[in-house]
Amino acid sequence: MLKKLKQELKWNSCLLALLGSAILAFGLYNIHSISNVTEGGVLGLTLLLHHWFGISPSASGAVLNLACYLLGLRTLGVSFLAYSLLSGGGFSLFYAIFEQFPPIWPQIAEHPLIAAIVGAVFVGVGAGLSVRAGGAPSGDDALAMSLSRLLHQPIERIYLISDLIVLAMSVSYIPLPRLAYSLLTVILSGQIIGFIQRIGAPVPEPAAES
Repeated sequence: MLKKLKQELKWNSCLLALLGSAILAFGLYNIHSISNVTEGGVLGLTLLLHHWFGISPSASGAVLNLACYLLGLRTLGVSFLAYSLLSGGGFSLFYAIFEQFPPIWPQIAEHPLIAAIVGAVFVGVGAGLSVRAGGAPSGDDALAMSLSRLLHQPIERIYLISDLIVLAMSVSYIPLPRLAYSLLTVILSGQIIGFIQRIGAPVPEPAAES
């Protein structure tokens, strides 16, 4: 099985997955973690755990991601799991590195609208590149890809549902006005992920009229 997996994995996809995880970790640390503009899914859960229990997202993200990857393994295959472990491990590593330095622009916390938009770009591009490579940097990406295939629904729609659940939980520590910005960022990031995933994909032909 390992020999077959080596044949399936591609170096360019591995590098793309790592690049995506680095962009994602950079945006999450420098924008979301200091602005009270949260993300949904597992990313939002890591921020919630960091706020209430002081658990670093580099640790909680690794545990939650692994659990979701195992759930999606049957649907998405072994190569997906390999790319996902690379992306998820890369995210935890890059986040731990970024934690060694102060945030680049801490004043962004005073501009939630900018934080919501710029954060969505980092999350959307970072996660989108990893998804395009064939893996998922976080567990909610794995679940979204799996459910999208099973339910034949656009991946951005799956993201929105899971994000809304986490945002509802985030009411426990984020003021409602800030949650409005969080809703903006999850909608934008989901759309960006879907857009990057579809770049170069064949356009389905219209059904023939009877």
